[in-house]
Amino acid sequence: MASFDMGDGGAQPNREELLKLGIRSAKAGNSEPARMMFRRVLAEDSRNERALMWMANLAETRTERIQWLNQVLEINPDNTTAKDTLRKMAYKKSQKQNRVLLVFGVVVVVLFVLGIAVVVLVLTGSS
Repeated sequence: MASFDMGDGGAQPNREELLKLGIRSAKAGNSEPARMMFRRVLAEDSRNERALMWMANLAETRTERIQWLNQVLEINPDNTTAKDTLRKMAYKKSQKQNRVLLVFGVVVVVLFVLGIAVVVLVLTGSS
C-alpha cells in the first residue's frame, strides 16, 4: 500500500487509493470521511460507478439514495445492483402506501357500521 499524507502537501493518494480508503472508512462506519473521499474521487471522475454506488449506500435520505442510483444507471443502464435497489425501494414504498390505504379503509368501514348502529338505535329508541 502506498503511503501518503493528505494534510501538509505531502504525497496525495491517487483516485484508486482514495476510493479504497473511502470504502474502508464506510465499512468501518465512518460515513462522513468516506463521503468526503468519494466526493474527491467524483470530482476527478464524475462517472466513477463504484464511488457513485458507495455514495448511494451512504445517502442520508431516500431521495438522495435515489438520485445517486439514477446517476449510476445513467452511466451504466445494466447495473443490476442499482436497478434492484431502486425496484426494492419502489416496492417498499408501494407496500407502505397499500398498508395506509387498508387501514384507512378499515377505519371508514368501522365508522360507517357505527353510524348505522347509531341510526338504528335512535330509530328503535324513538318508537
